[in-house]
Amino acid sequence: MVNLKHKEYNSIPKIIQTLEKEFYVQGDTTLNRMRQTQGKDPFKILISCLLSLRSKDETTEKISRKLFQIADTPQKIIQLPTEKLEKIIFSTGHYRKKAQTLKHVSNELINNFNNKVPDTKEELLSIKGIGPKTANIVLNFAYDQPTLPIDTHCHRIPNRLGWVKTKTPEQTEIELEKILPKKYWKEFNGIFVSFGRRICLPISPLCSQCPINNYCPKINVIKSR
Repeated sequence: MVNLKHKEYNSIPKIIQTLEKEFYVQGDTTLNRMRQTQGKDPFKILISCLLSLRSKDETTEKISRKLFQIADTPQKIIQLPTEKLEKIIFSTGHYRKKAQTLKHVSNELINNFNNKVPDTKEELLSIKGIGPKTANIVLNFAYDQPTLPIDTHCHRIPNRLGWVKTKTPEQTEIELEKILPKKYWKEFNGIFVSFGRRICLPISPLCSQCPINNYCPKINVIKSR
């Protein structure tokens, strides 16, 4: 449950604006680059997101590009032999499960959504294999809807800042929606992912280099640099 002090609440816009200046780089993540280069193609963004689970950005980007040269529509994914699909996406990890997910999701899009990726969260979540984070990413990056895709960085940092006190990304999304002005939602993921990778690391964050160090209570930070 959100219980921010008045001072903490008032600092949110200042923190976002400070981080935005340094850490919002449109080409800094795979999905941000895809938003620019792939014409916001909802299917490609959805598939890339499904491939990105437990995979490095550079690997996801490389494999996504390779896959889309062969299969860039639901029909083509379905027609692709499973063994060949597994071979293409092998280096993203969990390739067998991911191949099954890509096939299932593509089949659902063909049979229930007229070959199109839905543009509502309810419809996206109705497809097995698509979770809240993936749904929010598709809505945000493909359809320009203000959503909060919450990954490990977007979950860890608001807890460290004392904005929320949550145990899961799903809980963090719900609580952030209550306190974060909607005008910051679309770019929140890009900013906090970049900030979390470069400065606000999971272990021993670089607090001495952090532009919002004075605003941060460093909750659960045991060691910093």
